Amino acid sequence: MTDEALNTPAEPSTEPSETPLEELVGEWLTVPDVAERLGVPLSAVRRMIEDRELLAARLGERRVVHVPARFLDEKAMPHLKGTFTVLTDGGMDDEEILRWLFTPDDTLPVEGAPVDALASGFKTEVRRRAMETAI
Repeated sequence: MTDEALNTPAEPSTEPSETPLEELVGEWLTVPDVAERLGVPLSAVRRMIEDRELLAARLGERRVVHVPARFLDEKAMPHLKGTFTVLTDGGMDDEEILRWLFTPDDTLPVEGAPVDALASGFKTEVRRRAMETAI
């Protein structure tokens, strides 16, 4: 095996996007912003991230923890945790999961990305595609 092969990270064949994650997701919230929006203590938000009810990424120069704003309304979207589990079980890391959820897909039953389909009630369709993608 060559040195180049050892140093090249494996990329999922369905995610060729070079768009920075920050741009792909769009609006992000810090942990204090999430706590304020949900009306819960900071520790509850941290626990939601730890329990994988929400996914977060470290962004910016100071690497502050941020959550995609799209994951929240009055509460965290209820179908996220199971979808995260399906994609994680299929070998995706958190960044790959975020990319998959926020990459627009014209074949979905609603306009937008898988996260939009989840918000519109297409949990089964999104998870079916997640299982196919993660194989």
